[in-house]
Amino acid sequence: MSLLKRLEQGQGKEKPEKPQAAPAGLPGGGSPPPAGQPGGGEGGSRLASLQQRRSGPAGAEGARDTYFDLKTRVQNRLLAELDPSMDVTRVAEVRKAIQELFEQILSEESIVLSRPERARLFEAIVAEIIGFGPLQPLLEDESVTEIMVNGAKNIYVERKGRLHRVPVTFESDDHVMRIIDRIVAPLGRRIDESSPYVDARLPDGSRVNAVIPPISLVGPSLTIRIFAKSPITVEQLIGFGAITPEAMQFLKACVEARLNIVVSGGTGSGKTTMLNILSGFIPDDERIVTIENAAELQLRQDHVVTLESRPPNIEGRGEVTIQHLVINSLRMRPDRVVVGEIRDGAALDMLQAMNTGHDGSMTTAHSNGPRDTISRIETMCLMAGFDLPVRAIREQISSAVDVILHSERLRDGTRKTVNITEVAGMEGDVVTLTDLFIFEQTGYEGGKVAGRLRPTGLRPKFMDKIEAAGIHLPASIFGMGRTR
Repeated sequence: MSLLKRLEQGQGKEKPEKPQAAPAGLPGGGSPPPAGQPGGGEGGSRLASLQQRRSGPAGAEGARDTYFDLKTRVQNRLLAELDPSMDVTRVAEVRKAIQELFEQILSEESIVLSRPERARLFEAIVAEIIGFGPLQPLLEDESVTEIMVNGAKNIYVERKGRLHRVPVTFESDDHVMRIIDRIVAPLGRRIDESSPYVDARLPDGSRVNAVIPPISLVGPSLTIRIFAKSPITVEQLIGFGAITPEAMQFLKACVEARLNIVVSGGTGSGKTTMLNILSGFIPDDERIVTIENAAELQLRQDHVVTLESRPPNIEGRGEVTIQHLVINSLRMRPDRVVVGEIRDGAALDMLQAMNTGHDGSMTTAHSNGPRDTISRIETMCLMAGFDLPVRAIREQISSAVDVILHSERLRDGTRKTVNITEVAGMEGDVVTLTDLFIFEQTGYEGGKVAGRLRPTGLRPKFMDKIEAAGIHLPASIFGMGRTR
């Protein structure tokens, strides 16, 4: 994308509305002090107006409008003077060019700013041109795991599983829309009144969902699930208390032994993070095909083919669903098929893949527990539109799925693995499950959930598959209980 188009997406024509009575000394209202006195002249007036941010609520609104007015003026001059052919992907070069013009404009217009105000204005303008506007500082904050924009003036973030409102705002709903367009346009997706919601991703893989009026009644709504700059490691996950070393050693053996795994849980419970961790155990000499609505997985192996679904175009044509991609992936000679999430009839095709030689496949599903995961997969298979007997579907599930790993976000905001369950087979018309590891909560102290994922003392029936792969797990992993 050229710099000119980038600037046009980030720079609106409208300006923020000014208050009816601006404080004295502010542009557009009152009389500035005489030249030669403190605060005199245009530059001094500008400095005085910006400093009034600290003077209390009465001057805050006017000072905010002054800041936006100054930011808009400088951006307009940059738009006129920057080379439109510059490549915005060369961030260092673009920043240097903007810095030179920024200093020149402030000097020519005699705008006097303190060093912190100058740095703040510069970073805000850079964010509008090569970043994501007011959201850029939040995206760079490593403590923020999710950003929620509820209209132009209400922005919340998640830190350590807790929601906090932040003092960051957009200029208007149109400003939010420009940022949304900047996110979805490079992906070939669209959002408008005929298609008022969209799933997308940022360049770093962070997941984005946007909903706009008339569906959203609070203005454009934007939700960004931020991924860590460096993918979370096994050691970090254990350090967070999300899982125990014994359980992780068992799961590593399951992946290497090519068992089929379903990671289940609610929204924001850490399913994708766990799927990333498990995918990292796949040997480097295997061909992996990943299938997602918006590419989020961050696999480190060399031989990975990433497929992404596509919504229909404005004529309602060209849609490519997860189900289409799962079917197509079977013709791509995969050793492993990893589906980011199954939520519809694609579940049936995923089961077929697991049952037709593509063992070692993995996926995620929304559910409330291991037993509910079975019911959800059964329901999604029925959504495929085939008139299949329920027993036939359950037999497919019991044959295809080996392990269900269930994660939850607990009431203290922490995300933990609470169940590792074996799909043991069928008894009559019922799929039988055996819990291998269960999270036991021992208390709630200091606002934190206390407990540990403990083994139940039962060994899985598929241990022969693990041992056939040359992996020998110590009996202590499963506890000291009885075996079967």
